[in-house]
Amino acid sequence: MQREFDWHIEGKTSLLDIKLKDVWEYRDLLWLLVRRDFVSFYKQTILGPIWFFLQPLFTTIIFTFVFGNLAGISTEDLPAPLFYLAGITAWNYFSECLLKTSTVFKDNANIFGKVYFPRLIMPLSIIVSNLIKFGVQFCLFIIAIIYFKIKGDDFGPTWAISLFPLLILLMALFGLALGMIISAMTTKYRDLAFLLTFGVQLLMYATPVIYPLSAAPEKYKWLIKANPMTSIIETFRYGFLGRGSFDVTSLAISAITILILLIAGIFIFNKVERNFVDTV
Repeated sequence: MQREFDWHIEGKTSLLDIKLKDVWEYRDLLWLLVRRDFVSFYKQTILGPIWFFLQPLFTTIIFTFVFGNLAGISTEDLPAPLFYLAGITAWNYFSECLLKTSTVFKDNANIFGKVYFPRLIMPLSIIVSNLIKFGVQFCLFIIAIIYFKIKGDDFGPTWAISLFPLLILLMALFGLALGMIISAMTTKYRDLAFLLTFGVQLLMYATPVIYPLSAAPEKYKWLIKANPMTSIIETFRYGFLGRGSFDVTSLAISAITILILLIAGIFIFNKVERNFVDTV
């Protein structure tokens, strides 16, 4: 008697078979994972989601005191707290996506070894859950804009604010791409997980988070521009605050670079997820 099955789970698949159809069919699982991340992280905390506000707020205060008051780094005639908060808000979303995606295999080895679902769902859920955190911190940024505007500071939004959805997408895809590549590598080389935490901190100083691109030394400016996050953060500031060096060419190059990394990341992730359980 011949049987027909609705689902065929195969151990060996093509490298180009990334199962995007399965990812869509498991979209309910994605939302469950997002809810799990949000609830489990703050379930036993006293302040709960208020930590979303406190982290960028305290970081902004420290940056204002150290880099603004002590070091005297230019903020392009913007209020120092507002300048730093703009960079921190954008940078935190990218860094959180990168760091959490980079350990997705190690952190979820038990789940991956017991039940089938498209593995790409897990890093995607991290991107979406961090988007909620970004939304809360972005509200803090808007409150700061309103406060300093009421005080009479001279700044304002520009037409580049319409690129805001694109900037969020680029930050998410950049963190996702690098995270998947590094996650695939850490299945064999655990040292990369320790190097990444240190590397992200260094990368922040190679990005105009605590200084404007215009204040960077000329001999290092080309290196800073090579960082895709540079044009994203500069455009973010230019759009909302009217300060920054907006360059369409640099933003386009960043977008192309991120797209190439994303394609490479998906293929590498797809290749490693087939047999990573044997090495984790």
